[in-house]
Amino acid sequence: MTAATTAPVEDKDDDRTPKAGDPFDQDRLPAPPGATGALLRSLLSPLRGRVAVTAVLLLLQQAAVQAGPLLVAYAIDRAVPAFRAADHGPLVAVAVAYLLCATASGTLQYAFVKASARVSQDVLLDLRGRIFRHAQELSVDFHERYTSGRLISRSTTDVESLRELLEEGLQELVTVILSAVYISVLLLWLDLGLGAVALASFVPLYLLVRSYQRRAGRVYRKRSTAIAAVIVKFVETMNGIRPVRAFRREAANDAEFAVLNGRHERTNGDALLEMARYVVGSRITANTTVALIVLWGAYRVADGSLELGVLAAAVLYLRRLYDPIDRLGMFLNSYQSAAASLEKIAGLLAQTPSVPEPVSPRELPGRRPGLPGREVVFDDVRFAYRTGGEVLPRFGLTLPAGQTVAVVGSTGAGKSTLAKLLARFYDPTDGRVLLDGVDLGDLTGGDLRREVVMVTQEAFLFSGTVAENIAIGRPDATREEIEQAAKEIGAHDFIAALPDGYDTDVRKRGGRISAGQRQLVAFARALLADPAVLILDEATSSLDIPGERAVQRAMATVLKGRTAVVIAHRLSTVEIADRVLVMEHGRIVEDGSPAHLIAGTGRFADLHRAWRDSLA
Repeated sequence: MTAATTAPVEDKDDDRTPKAGDPFDQDRLPAPPGATGALLRSLLSPLRGRVAVTAVLLLLQQAAVQAGPLLVAYAIDRAVPAFRAADHGPLVAVAVAYLLCATASGTLQYAFVKASARVSQDVLLDLRGRIFRHAQELSVDFHERYTSGRLISRSTTDVESLRELLEEGLQELVTVILSAVYISVLLLWLDLGLGAVALASFVPLYLLVRSYQRRAGRVYRKRSTAIAAVIVKFVETMNGIRPVRAFRREAANDAEFAVLNGRHERTNGDALLEMARYVVGSRITANTTVALIVLWGAYRVADGSLELGVLAAAVLYLRRLYDPIDRLGMFLNSYQSAAASLEKIAGLLAQTPSVPEPVSPRELPGRRPGLPGREVVFDDVRFAYRTGGEVLPRFGLTLPAGQTVAVVGSTGAGKSTLAKLLARFYDPTDGRVLLDGVDLGDLTGGDLRREVVMVTQEAFLFSGTVAENIAIGRPDATREEIEQAAKEIGAHDFIAALPDGYDTDVRKRGGRISAGQRQLVAFARALLADPAVLILDEATSSLDIPGERAVQRAMATVLKGRTAVVIAHRLSTVEIADRVLVMEHGRIVEDGSPAHLIAGTGRFADLHRAWRDSLA
């Protein structure tokens, strides 16, 4: 079965390119109620001490800043008259106090920025690590329907939104709140009437902020989804650049990308429009309030009921109160973006593996002397994807220890699904898969991966040296053991001929070496891991004849004595098997030795004759 067939049918649309006007929110994983807040608390909880120190620094910094207008009021109403009366002391004291406040404000601001930057970086470091670790723990079926592009978007674009909030927006919010508290108290203390008018202006500003928050929240959720779609399309196209060029998909991809890019542009425009509405409304409210207070205050100064210094201080305080209102809009801008991103991250982190670790794990019995394989039993197994589309109807199957079984059949017959159940990439819908009598679901992930190894058609290699890629099978292996595994597989000669031998960097996905060589490295990796059960999923289907023969020689070495399931399209691969299973529509329709089935009149005999004719 091909990869496309094994994926759940209903998820083929996960990566579809939306047509203009279609809703596109398929990357949304709804976060459970309270999950976003719980995630934020868990990120900040280990940093409580540093968060408290940061808050104290900001409190002190704002106190130093807000002392300025009080000193101005004192200078106008007390120090200047005293200076004119030849008493220089009050004015000098005011000048020194103002200088000290300015110095303290700058010093505390520096300390606050440094402390808050450390907190935000630690939070982001923790969050990226959580996303990476959790994504690796999630089961294969999750990754088959939730693309790598979306995971990249979660760990880059969405984390970046949170960084902007923590490093820039949060300071603005706290500054505005502290300014509002300090200034409200000081205005009420300076003059009750002026303070009351200033407080009354908070009502329309609060309503304006709430309205903006509701509207912008919807916009930023759409924007987060739109940029994720752009990233998904970009990653998908670059990963598939060869078929894109081979089938001349450039123009079509460009058109599809333009749709996604246009959607992103529109959501950005909507966000800017909401911001503009908020800024206009807040400035109208602020300027109107300041004008009213200045006119009323000037009238009171004229009739002697208000000192000029108090009016000057009140105006300065009002400007300090209302100037950050625009910056509060910027914070709300960052907040809505970060809230939408954090919701998506929380939804991702709330996903649980569909193939969980056992609550009470069991241990496998020791392997029998001289026989590295183990018995595999499919006990009354049935499998269906989560849509209910049944792939494997109920069946039973026993694979004796040390037997090599080839599984053949048309595309979609269920071959790869059977292999994935044995590798426990999925759990059966009903029934059990047993390894020497122990349910795979009762084995820990580590125990299972030591016993069961799958070599796929792709033979994926990671960036790094050849030796490092072979050692993935057993990270504690010595260099001698790595080279011995390569020699037994027949890979040593080509590895030794590489520019740096075993220390040659294979580069991205092993692109520096051929497909056949990558497959040999994958077999060396499997041999070094020394599994009891080996699954080969179409391991030769993409190779030329010389490459296939080299890999088949390697297969004979790595399969010796082990229980093996070989998924094959090429019948030349079947010749090494002790037993052949022919599958159709998820059922085993033929079961026997290759010679017995070839001599018969069934499906495998027809396939074998067609294959022989193709060779002729």
